[in-house]
Amino acid sequence: MAIEVSAAIESARTAAGLSQRALADRTGISQSTLNRILSGDRPAKMTEIIEIADAVGCTVPQLTGNTVADRVLCAARASDGASMATMRQRLLHFLELDAYLDDQGIPAVR
Repeated sequence: MAIEVSAAIESARTAAGLSQRALADRTGISQSTLNRILSGDRPAKMTEIIEIADAVGCTVPQLTGNTVADRVLCAARASDGASMATMRQRLLHFLELDAYLDDQGIPAVR
């Protein structure tokens, strides 16, 4: 699994147009540690995955392979100049956070 996550992080880094140094600067993870994560020599900690996801503009599940997006169909009307892609991405962030909190045994407050 660490290799798959490493490959997903490397792909997201490249898609975001970031060098390893730029990603290290944005996340606060040392470049040497980031290099070991990207090469698969060291598994990324969840806190690091969260920082990396934020820095490259994707979600944790997209990096770890547990995407809610694969299971969600949505229909919405874009408003206030927001694009459908932006609205869908924001919705998925909330759904993925909800799924993560459920996995951690943290109940939703109703």
